[in-house]
Amino acid sequence: MIRENVATSFQETQTYVEPATETRAALVVRGLSKWFGSEQVLDDVSFSLAEGESLVLLGPSGSGKSTTLRLIAGLEAPESGEIFLHGRHIEHLPARERNVGVIFQNYALFPRMTVAENIGFGLRIRGIGKKRRHEVVERLLAMIGLHGQRDKYPAQLSGGQQQRVAIARALAYEPELLLFDESFSALDPKIRVTLRGEIRALLKKLRVPALFITHDQEEAMELGDQVAILNGGRLEQIGTPREVYNNPQTEFVATFVGAANVVEACWRDGHIAIDCTQCPETAASARKMERSKLVFRPEDITLGLPTGLVETPYHLGRGRVVDVSFNGATETLRVQLQQRRQPGALTSVVPARSCGMEADSPCDLVIRVVRSKWDAERLPLAVGAPVSVGLRSYKTLS
Repeated sequence: MIRENVATSFQETQTYVEPATETRAALVVRGLSKWFGSEQVLDDVSFSLAEGESLVLLGPSGSGKSTTLRLIAGLEAPESGEIFLHGRHIEHLPARERNVGVIFQNYALFPRMTVAENIGFGLRIRGIGKKRRHEVVERLLAMIGLHGQRDKYPAQLSGGQQQRVAIARALAYEPELLLFDESFSALDPKIRVTLRGEIRALLKKLRVPALFITHDQEEAMELGDQVAILNGGRLEQIGTPREVYNNPQTEFVATFVGAANVVEACWRDGHIAIDCTQCPETAASARKMERSKLVFRPEDITLGLPTGLVETPYHLGRGRVVDVSFNGATETLRVQLQQRRQPGALTSVVPARSCGMEADSPCDLVIRVVRSKWDAERLPLAVGAPVSVGLRSYKTLS
């Protein structure tokens, strides 16, 4: 049972980054919809992106991420909706007239051109003179740290170096927007992390707006000033990485972005109860009972000795450890909660026989808990250990 003294939201202090408004946005996507045959892959998607801002489209396979990028790039045409780039309509323009740079997953470098020739290719086909091309290529080579590789061919470069060349080639003709199509997925994990930091710093320096698509949550959190969550072609939520993680608006967002425990709960007169019976209303209850879902992250749970309450704002009750997994920096546990009827608590009006259990008996509800290595050393727990369970913060979903 939880006593709710404040609004049900994750408690946090955060620096709020105001999302782009249409009046100051570099990119505005409004009401975008797309069908492939009888299947709708995008359904009324809208968002905006400010100058110098990075937006990450995050979602599972088939959610509409790549389709959104291809519509903005001009590689597909929408059934409905509008796309504005610095105030001008572009959804009807061919790709070559949109001034949008695309960095693909496979980099799409020309194998028979040197690094310098690849970077300068876009300028050459636009009729830029040789002297000017040379100046731009030399500047970009210095920017990406590959001046010494200028005469090498793509096959002689590492994956990270090829990625840098692809970005430099896109920057050469000064695009108004950069689109990254899962551009880091083919790289070694260590290189990927290093390159993400470099690219983010470079984009901030140049103040070029960028849109990334990825299914990698860590990548989304690191790269995005905003993160947009797509699911089944619809935009579930958009906000800063901190907002999306700490204040999910839907169950899908809560469970897709990081790990989350989502459990049935009942609310009445300022009390919330987690009960395996899912709080059926009874004749004995004359007061209004509301059902909701309670969402809390595994790291927001604290465990203590069963002899007392844990020092957290909210007490879930008691449980028993059913699994322990060592993960290096953290420890993951699965804890089975126990149903406990207390005088005055919401569950006291629910007969124990309604789920075939007596008081203090095990409930079917098993929650996931993540502890730091320091908490694990302070209170070692093995399978079967009884614990007291508390919450630092939580959120309710209607």
